[in-house]
Amino acid sequence: MVTIGVNAHLLSGTAGYRRAGIHHYIAQILKHLPLAEEWRYVVYTQVAPEVARPDMRFVSSALPTDRRALRILWEQLVWPVAALRDRLSLLHSMAFVTPLLAPAPAVVTVYDLSFLHFPKQFPRLQRLYLTTQTRRSCRQARRVVTISRASRDDLIRFFGLSPERIDVVPPGIDDRFRPLEAGAVAAFRREQGLPEQFVLHVGTLQPRKNLTVLIEAMARIGRPELLLVLVGGKGWFYDQIFARVEALGLQEQVRFAGYADDEALPLWYNAASLLVMPSVYEGFGMPVLQALACGTPVVAAGVSALPEAGGAAARYFQPDDVTGLVRQMLAVLDNPALASTMRQEGFRHASTFSWTAAGEAMSSVYRRALQVTTGQSERASGRGTSKTGP
Repeated sequence: MVTIGVNAHLLSGTAGYRRAGIHHYIAQILKHLPLAEEWRYVVYTQVAPEVARPDMRFVSSALPTDRRALRILWEQLVWPVAALRDRLSLLHSMAFVTPLLAPAPAVVTVYDLSFLHFPKQFPRLQRLYLTTQTRRSCRQARRVVTISRASRDDLIRFFGLSPERIDVVPPGIDDRFRPLEAGAVAAFRREQGLPEQFVLHVGTLQPRKNLTVLIEAMARIGRPELLLVLVGGKGWFYDQIFARVEALGLQEQVRFAGYADDEALPLWYNAASLLVMPSVYEGFGMPVLQALACGTPVVAAGVSALPEAGGAAARYFQPDDVTGLVRQMLAVLDNPALASTMRQEGFRHASTFSWTAAGEAMSSVYRRALQVTTGQSERASGRGTSKTGP
């Protein structure tokens, strides 16, 4: 029997930025891993997702791992002991870092390398830990998983990893992200006091989201009736966003809606006229895909993985080009025919992403990692000579 241990401590049970992209990716992968008669999973987490599977056991920790320092303590000291106790065949760290002294082969998932692209935008200690330990984990792991081709290229560039050791497992799209009944959307607009036309951004408030450029674009458009809604929890270094809104006198035109729960988020997309993602860097860009699946046109920065998320359905601009952003926004807002074409192309593009496919791809990653282990064991005992693994 093969037992795979999964570090899923970044699953979050409370509203806020921690329940954003990484949380949903982990939860959906766990839900969609295919059943394998010879495999069992032990998932280490404080918050078990709504997954009922005979092959999956959830193990909690006495440490409150929602606090970063205690989560690090758990993954470096507690997890190796638990791995021995649970006789793990393979460890999978679902977020950046594996134990330094792992008692079994490991797989690590790296969502992005934003802390290397923009080091000054991260708190110093967080940046230092992520930089040193992600590099070390990637070099030690049997397989490295990432969520986009752009992030794969970053792993090769920054860490010198062989492409053969990296597996790209893109996210899927939940069924709840779809066009909703018109009455429900109209009721949501009334409840939120929203106009018929407004611009939406979804994402944690932090520097790399590049929201000051979007706020500047709103000022240049010069339409006081056009509302910008920023949906997302506070991350770090977000004061500059509030300051820019105040400096431009846009307090009545920019609304900070805070974190949106799983039920509200599809309604925000359905109600919006346009989603804008001006990020200077994204490991993937889930809001782009979610908006397209809901039928909302998207304008995004044409950098990092955002063109993978948006495909030919979105329109793009350079993240420092406010004039280009204004031009793209007005092209969609003032041209219903273009918006309709983008809507149809968005449905087609979003349909190519599947959580079932993501779960199957992750299972294949485990098989490749285990084949390396099996091959080495057989060669050491003289039972096999065939070449396995990369």
